[in-house]
Amino acid sequence: MNTSSAVRERIIGLCAERGLAFNALANISGVHPSTVKGIINGASRNPGVVTIKKLCDGLDISLTEFFDTEIFRNLEQEIR
Repeated sequence: MNTSSAVRERIIGLCAERGLAFNALANISGVHPSTVKGIINGASRNPGVVTIKKLCDGLDISLTEFFDTEIFRNLEQEIR
């Protein structure tokens, strides 16, 4: 799995755990809904750290909590 897929899966999982729709996450995070939709649909292949931080703020978690999961520990090498 690559990094953009891992970010997408993590956001999907966190929203599912909290019963949040993607638009609701966008609203509470101060991120435009099209940005969240782009991440979820894979159109945004490189979401910025600032965007991820805003989403974390909306989810009331830290960046460390967002990235400290198995999905990020087992990422494939992206330098080819």
